[in-house]
Amino acid sequence: MQLKIMPKKKRLSAGRVPLILFLCQMISALEVPLDPKLLEDLVQPPTITQQSPKDYIIDPRENIVIQCEAKGKPPPSFSWTRNGTHFDIEKDPLVTMKPGSGTLVINIMSEGKAETYEGVYQCTARNERGAAISNNIVVRPSRSPLWTKEKLEPITLQSGQSLVLPCRPPVGLPPPIIFWMDNSFQRLPQSERVSQGLNGDLYFSNVLPEDTREDYICYARFNHTQTIQQKQPISVKVVSVDELNDTIAANLSDTEVYGAKLNRERPPTFLIPEGNTSNKEELRGNVLSLECIAEGLPTPLIYWMKEEGTLPFNRTYYKNFQKTLQILQVSEADSGNYQCIAKNALGSIHHTISVTVKAAPYWITAPQNLVLSPGENGALICRANGNPKPRISWLSNGVPIEIAPDDPSRKIDGDTIIFSNVQERSSAVYQCNASNEYGYLLANAFVNVLAEPPRILTSANTLYQVIANRPALLDCAFFGSPLPTIEWFKGAKGSALHEDIYVLHDNGTLEIPVAQKDSTGTYTCVARNKLGMAKNEAHLEIKDPTRIIKQPEFSVVQRGSTVSFECKVKHDHTLIPTVLWLKDKGELPNDGRFTIDKDHLVVTDVSDDDNGTYTCVANTTLDNVSASAVLIVVAPTPTPAPIYDVPNPPFDLELTDQLDKSVQLSWTPGDDNNSPITKFIIEYEDAMHEAGLWHHQTEVPGTQTTTQLKLSPYVIYTFRVMAENSLGRSLPSERSEQYLTKAAEPDKNPTTVEGLGSEPDNLVITWKPLNGFESNGPGLQYKVSWRQKDGDDEWTSVVVANVSKYIVSGTPTFVPYLIKVQALNDVGFAPEPAVVMGHSGEDLPMVAPGNVQVTVVNSTLAEVHWDPVPLKSIRGHLQGYRIYYWKAQSSSKRNRRHIEKKILTFQGSKTHGMLLGLEPFSNYTLNVRVVNGKGEGPASPDRVFGTPEGVPSAPSSLKIINPTLDSLTLEWDPPSHPNGILTEYILKYQPINSTHELGPLVDLKIPANKTRWTLKNLNFSTRYKFYFNAQTSAGSGSQITEEGITTVDEGKEEWRKEIINGSRSFFGLKGLMPGTAYKVRVGAEGDSGFVSSEDMFETGPAMASRQVDIATQGWFIGLMCAVALLILILLIVCFIRRNKGGKYPVKEKEDAHADPEIQPMKEDDGTFGEYSDAEDHKPLKKGSRTPSDRTVKKEDSDDSLVDYGEGVNGQFNEDGSFIGQYSGKKEKEPAEGNESSEAPSPVNAMNSFV
Repeated sequence: MQLKIMPKKKRLSAGRVPLILFLCQMISALEVPLDPKLLEDLVQPPTITQQSPKDYIIDPRENIVIQCEAKGKPPPSFSWTRNGTHFDIEKDPLVTMKPGSGTLVINIMSEGKAETYEGVYQCTARNERGAAISNNIVVRPSRSPLWTKEKLEPITLQSGQSLVLPCRPPVGLPPPIIFWMDNSFQRLPQSERVSQGLNGDLYFSNVLPEDTREDYICYARFNHTQTIQQKQPISVKVVSVDELNDTIAANLSDTEVYGAKLNRERPPTFLIPEGNTSNKEELRGNVLSLECIAEGLPTPLIYWMKEEGTLPFNRTYYKNFQKTLQILQVSEADSGNYQCIAKNALGSIHHTISVTVKAAPYWITAPQNLVLSPGENGALICRANGNPKPRISWLSNGVPIEIAPDDPSRKIDGDTIIFSNVQERSSAVYQCNASNEYGYLLANAFVNVLAEPPRILTSANTLYQVIANRPALLDCAFFGSPLPTIEWFKGAKGSALHEDIYVLHDNGTLEIPVAQKDSTGTYTCVARNKLGMAKNEAHLEIKDPTRIIKQPEFSVVQRGSTVSFECKVKHDHTLIPTVLWLKDKGELPNDGRFTIDKDHLVVTDVSDDDNGTYTCVANTTLDNVSASAVLIVVAPTPTPAPIYDVPNPPFDLELTDQLDKSVQLSWTPGDDNNSPITKFIIEYEDAMHEAGLWHHQTEVPGTQTTTQLKLSPYVIYTFRVMAENSLGRSLPSERSEQYLTKAAEPDKNPTTVEGLGSEPDNLVITWKPLNGFESNGPGLQYKVSWRQKDGDDEWTSVVVANVSKYIVSGTPTFVPYLIKVQALNDVGFAPEPAVVMGHSGEDLPMVAPGNVQVTVVNSTLAEVHWDPVPLKSIRGHLQGYRIYYWKAQSSSKRNRRHIEKKILTFQGSKTHGMLLGLEPFSNYTLNVRVVNGKGEGPASPDRVFGTPEGVPSAPSSLKIINPTLDSLTLEWDPPSHPNGILTEYILKYQPINSTHELGPLVDLKIPANKTRWTLKNLNFSTRYKFYFNAQTSAGSGSQITEEGITTVDEGKEEWRKEIINGSRSFFGLKGLMPGTAYKVRVGAEGDSGFVSSEDMFETGPAMASRQVDIATQGWFIGLMCAVALLILILLIVCFIRRNKGGKYPVKEKEDAHADPEIQPMKEDDGTFGEYSDAEDHKPLKKGSRTPSDRTVKKEDSDDSLVDYGEGVNGQFNEDGSFIGQYSGKKEKEPAEGNESSEAPSPVNAMNSFV
């Protein structure tokens, strides 16, 4: 199949050149239909795509890689020949072929030598449609031999003589690069006098004394192996004329005179080439290098000319100080006689070089791949030229055509093969070989017989944009076999376009010579052949030309002021213009005073240099226009002070370039009111979803008056713009026109997807739905998909409306599910959503915890253990275990009394827990249940356990009643929490004298069934302190204290009487004794008789007389500090001895040294018992008062370890034993008489001074 281009002799504008180039590319693609995008499904014969060069010089130090790549369908197989015979790579372990390729890799780095694999290689790529062959690839390893050893004699010559230093490098492959250097690896300087020839020798037209040196060294660099070889240094000594004359004179007699002129000037002679003529032969396409080097004194210069012609202008270069003439890309026309002329002051000489340009074969017409349909005709043409003229030979599938299988559709006519009435069996790959004595050309061209319906190669729905009144070219590149015919139509029901208005090109292109607005529309290209039809649509848009509607104006401005040139461009709203400013047809000065925005060029601080012509050039992708104005700068005049304010609102908002997801917004700035606009703020309103609400869209710099806005699909946009300067923000602009963006599929999916069951047999899938702005189009729905995580079921999907929940019914109980929710609308689906895991609904656990065990730790603490419930029986998310327990019976009262059940929950998978705060001497019942998200499972069997007795609480109350001269009656209420069976009450009391010293302590035991007790034989008018507590078999409980006073002996004291005004309600008693108990009686006498009431009180202690305070004396303070230090040292020593001596149970010490003020430890939990307030252990101050009803209520414990451990030094050891009790000091037994019951100690002594 052949494609012809109908030539059109017409001048094309610059805007049409890209279209023509694209057109030519498509033609080329049709002629060689190997484009994988085009023919990936067509059967194709092999085509060699890559191969190694014909003359392939390899590096012997690296593996040999001989390339051969080919393509075809089906993919071709590869084979090789070496030196004309089959090369069996399977028999050589060092040779491998790359997979899917014909490239050979010969591994000579591990073993083997490169010389072993020298030879001529040829690759064949073959499939069912034919065989293609590569060039003959001559593989030779590179060589960099050493210089032959030679002895170089030093050279001595007279100044002015000529000299040639031979290099004669070793023959390498490829030939080396020659250069001369000294021992310091510095290149020797060259000039018209000294230069290196093409053969590597160093030529001196004449020598000078400074040429004397011993290190003329010739180097040969072999680039292929990156090695450099060095010749032995050559020593040159140049003797000057004066030195030579002195030497000659010393050897002559006085009568002989040397008159010869040794340093003789001479005309030029050629050092190379020799003689008057020479011949040079070069191949076409190479670089022709001609060289002439002459000697003479003075140094001659070289000139070149061509006889009967001129040297080619663009291809001629001079090298080596014009001693070498080079002509690039030489051709047969460059053959002829070239003269080099050497000239100095004494004469000239010339040499004629006869140049003959030979030519290896080169293509005139290389054979092209041919695609034909059955029954068609075609031809392969192979025309080559060369000098001498090459011989053409044909091969078919790599076999000389003379011995190839016969094909009746094929006829050979010299350099042409003619095909007629081809059939599918005519498919083959043909090779054309053009060769002469200088080389050969080999080309593969296949004949592929195909029956293919038409195909349009141009992209569908291509959009063409053309300026009105200019030509338009619409492409319709095509392929088919047989060759399709092309027709063009306009519109949906238009008739075929004819050449009266349009130009139809043979390659399918439709040309509209003068496009008008009514040319806009959709054009359809239809390709037909006998096998079918194909069509393609192209869209043509005719754009308005770009115009400058506001041109820059002639301006006269004052020096130092600011000038602004306006260039307002009107253009087609779908094109994006760029504005370029020029000054005097050149670029603007690179000066910060020049600023440019879309419509203005602003020049600040104008100077005289700014005079000139300013041009505005507006460009779009399709056209350009320009306009100019002149600026004249004059001297300045005074100007009034400016007024500053916020900018005026922008105006003239315009929406252009309206695309699916973007639009260009442009506006005109309002007056900046003498404060430059720093930025513009763009806001938008979504009239479809949130009418009346303005959102921030973007901000742009104050120099910009247009911006491209990114939009979301399916939104009705309205925009407004505000300007801002340093003084504030302007009012909003007027609203722009509305713009409805095209609907699109959602670009995101719902978030917060969860799957939780509300019932045991369902799965509730919930998600956070998209809002209207995110829907991207009408008909928002959700595709809900689910499947069991551990099963092999396929996904089950359902499409639901715009809701946020879907319930899947009939699911197994508490099974993990994989869930995904995908958004979709009328346009399409959102991207594939993420998969989340959920569970179907939970149900109540089926099994109770087993093997419930209770261990009673003490009277208030028990530990419960149980076996975990199997996960399958939980039927839900394990929340934990819950213990129900309740007090069932009190041992003290022997009757069953139910109370409210208590609950303890243990999170997670714990299998034990502690019950705290139990009541001593009580029976409890408990059970354990497992808990999931649905609720509790069945209860375990009830477990009953009891707590041992504990110490009782303090008596509920203690009252002192009926005081007499020698007796007091105590009345109390039993403990609210006996915590066992009360065995007795312990009453301790002692008198308190006027100095607050405690008297002897009396210990009394009272039966447990008593609630009242009278103490007799007490002293009159005496204060007593009582300590009262209950006791069970577990020990003594907390004590309660109270104080009471016996009455005054009225027989020994007379009543004092004071008469007061009946209207008064108080009276002050004077002259009383400190620390004395008094009875007071208040009586009133009236018509009904005398009525009185009595009460008792005690005065406070006596105030000390004014005297020197011993505590403020220096000697006393020093003494107390020494005592404190001694006590500290004593305590440290006791602590050390205590640690060394072992640990003692506190309980035993308490039993051995009972003290009424120290309570025993609680046995139930191992902790210390409650202790009375520290104030209870100290003498009572005079004047201390009890409540009026003399009732002491039970208070919370205010105990302190300091009380127990003798002040601040008490502390615990690691095992809980108390150290302060045993720090070298023991409490005494309660003393008799009026002595203090508290043993003296240094700590108490210190406390007494506080």
